[in-house]
Order: sequence, then C-alpha cells, then structure tokens
Amino acid sequence: MSTPRLMIQGTGSNVGKSLLVAGLCRAFARQGLNVRPFKAQNMSNNAAVTPDGREIGRAQALQARAANIAPNADMNPVLLKPEGEAGAQIIVQGKREGRATAREYQHLRAGLMPRVLESFARLGAGADLLLVEGAGSPAEVNLCIGDIANMGFARAAECPVVLVGDIERGGVIASLIGTVGLLDEAERKLLKGTIVNRFRGDVSLFDNALPVIERGTGVPCLGVVPHFDAARRLPAEDTLAMDSHSAIGAKAGAPIRIAVPVLPRIANFDDLDPLRAEPDVELTLIRAGTPLPANADLILLPGSKVTRADLAAFKTEGWEIDLKAHVRRGGRVLGLCGGYQMLGRFIDDPSGIEGPAGASDGLGLLAVETTLEDSKRLAPVDGLDTLTSTRLTAYEMHMGRTIGPDSARPFVRLDGIDEGARSIDGRVMGSYLHGLFASDAFRHAFLNDLRQRAPSGLDYDSSIEATLDGFAHHLASCLDLDRLLMIARAAP
Repeated sequence: MSTPRLMIQGTGSNVGKSLLVAGLCRAFARQGLNVRPFKAQNMSNNAAVTPDGREIGRAQALQARAANIAPNADMNPVLLKPEGEAGAQIIVQGKREGRATAREYQHLRAGLMPRVLESFARLGAGADLLLVEGAGSPAEVNLCIGDIANMGFARAAECPVVLVGDIERGGVIASLIGTVGLLDEAERKLLKGTIVNRFRGDVSLFDNALPVIERGTGVPCLGVVPHFDAARRLPAEDTLAMDSHSAIGAKAGAPIRIAVPVLPRIANFDDLDPLRAEPDVELTLIRAGTPLPANADLILLPGSKVTRADLAAFKTEGWEIDLKAHVRRGGRVLGLCGGYQMLGRFIDDPSGIEGPAGASDGLGLLAVETTLEDSKRLAPVDGLDTLTSTRLTAYEMHMGRTIGPDSARPFVRLDGIDEGARSIDGRVMGSYLHGLFASDAFRHAFLNDLRQRAPSGLDYDSSIEATLDGFAHHLASCLDLDRLLMIARAAP
C-alpha cells in the first residue's frame, strides 16, 4: 500500500499554500502521525540549509519544523533561485546543477520528473502522511506541458488534490470555479475538494456562497479558514509577503531603529524576522525611490542572489551617498552575505557565476575584496561573537571568497576559524552567516551594542513553536481534519 498523500494546490501564488501545509503538518503531527512535507518545485531566493549541507526552500524547512522532523533535500527536490529577469540557478536534490533561462527550463523540467518521484518515494518510506504543496496555479495553461509542480506531479504520483483560494484577494468564487474549468478530465478526477482561505469577519456571511462553489467545481468545499493574524510571525517564503510581515516591525518611536534597503533580488530576508519581533526595535524596509533614513541606528544590507546587479541598483538609487553619510554621522552598518560583499572594495566575477563576467567597485566601507567562485558553501555552523563572546548558531550559503585587512577583525569565530570582518572603528561589519539573529543571547548582545537596553525576554524559537501550535489549533477548528486524512488515505 502506498503512503497516504494529499496535495494542496492554489488558484495562484501567495494564496497561503505554504502556511496551510505547515499548519496541517503540525496538526497531524500532534495526532501522533509521522508527517513529512514535500514540494516538487519551488521558486524562491529564501532558502534553508539542511543538516547534511544541502539546500531547500525556506517554506519546506518551516514545514519540516512543524512536522517535528529535520529538513532534508528530498522535501524540495527542485529549487529555482531567480538570478535576474532571464533565468535562475537550478538546485536539484539540494545541490546546484547550473543555470537556465525561463525558456531553457521549460525544456529541461520534464526530464527532472524521475528525480522528483525518486525523492518523493524516499520521503514516503516509513511516513504516515505526505503533505504536498503545489506551486503557483494548475490553471496556467502556458506552463502545463512538462509540469512537475502541480497537476503534472499529482498525476504521476496519483496524489489527491485540494484547491485553495484566497478570499482576501477578492473574486475567490470565480478563481476557484475558473481554475477547475481549465483542468482536463483526468486532473478533475484527482480534485477532491476546495478550501477558502483568509476570511475576515463573520464566516457565516459566506454560507450562501458555498453551494455555488460546490456546483461550479463539482467537489465539496472542505472549509473556510478565518484570517490568522499571528501567521505573520512565521518566516515568509517570498517577497510577496514582505510588506504584510513588515507591519510587525512598524513600531514608530521604538528606541532602536534599523533600516533595510530592499534590493531587487533580495535573498534570505527571513534573517530580519527575529529583529522585527523585538518590541523595542523598529525595522523599516526601504523601497526604491526612498532615501535611507538619517536617524537609523543601523543600516542592514541583506543577502542578494545577484550581488553585482543589486550593487548597481543600490548605487542608482543614491543609497551609496546616504549610506556613507550615515557612517560619517557615526551610524552602524551590517552587511549579510551579498550585503557583506557589497561593503568591500570590489566584487570580481571572472567566470560569470551570477551573470556577465566582470568586476564591480564596491562601497569601500570594508577593506576586503570578493571573488565569486563556482563552488558553493552550504553548512550549518556554531560560532562565537568576537565582540561579546556570545554563542550563536547560523548557516552559510554563498559562492564567494572574501579576504582583506579587515578580515583580521572577524565578526564571528567558528571553531577557531575567523569569519566576516569589522572596520577599524568597529562601526561597519560584514558576515556570510544567515539566521544568526535567531540566537536570543547574540541578538540581545548585538542590539545592546547599538543602544543600551534591558533584555526583552523574547525567546524567538519558542514564539515560532507557539505560533505553529496556535495555527494548527486554528485549522482544526475550521477544517475537518478527519476528512482530509480520509482523502489522503484513499490515494492509490
């Protein structure tokens, strides 16, 4: 008998598929089931590193956490990391396998299906339930040939499907019925129900719409999920969710002010979440067309998937002038990964790793130079903050080598190995480490160095766990979990 499986597809991107799967992972895990999440193909520059040094989408790492298991590469066998308008880096079963334009990938992806199914089979061994997340919408008819992410995968894996629509966007009835109308007969047979997500207000006001949805789709509506505001505390998968998440950090008048310029290809922006959750921190996302604020205590340059191109965009915005004025006023600067590379004297990409080969002058605020190399560093790490001797855990995910005089003043020491750099006066800092602010003691020490503060008492990991538990309880109150499990167990 095959492992029970259930696929959550959506009428479009950002309708809540990732969080619904995470919540269902926690809900079924609390019933004692061995649950494992899966997403055949993900497109995101927000990635996570597995314990064995492989790379998957951040959403699948969160879903694994919700299921109380360690993440592994089989949970997301194909990860596409956009590098520009024309193409993306291709990660297969956790390892980089090259780059492709969108058109090239259209021809390549069908050939990836055997490895996708291989990962799915490995993941299912010993599991009680596989919860599968789709990508985008199954109704994108221009992308259906060779599909491995939605109905193409569902057909190959004989996986029953539940379709989710987001009422917050408007037009949820039409989007559900219209999506089903574009499916072929074989795909409709796999569809077992629909879910309406993110309802605000009195749910009973939607009662008369349910029969319309059921007649139009030919399947039952399995529930209406009320809006769960605390979900904003969970790491977001892509930049579409950044604005809604930023509301958590909108604390005008908070004593510690951190400004983050939003780069066109910002990566691993969940680095910001623990800072944003601090009650005395106002974290502001600075969009194109807006100057960097003069009153910030810290300007944080985040990671980037295409560092030289994002550096050029940073300069075009005039942010280089703002940043250097900030430093002259005595302000602090921290660059993470790509942001660290930008702070140096230059970035050299002789092999065209991230785009056209060449070199770019950096911002010149750290005496270091970066050379981009084909090998990729992927590893969870433990370290010691060199300024306060505070321990932290983090992960590395980069393709560059950065050296120079300021490296003699490392940001962190990893098992005796120096990592990162600090300027002579200590006000400009850079590091390749991601996820370091999730370490409570380090986060407090870092913020205390910006401005003297009492510990907030925030236990970031516990807050994530409490939110996952709360969301699981929320879903159990509005969805028939027994019926969803029955659908999964009826899979061939």
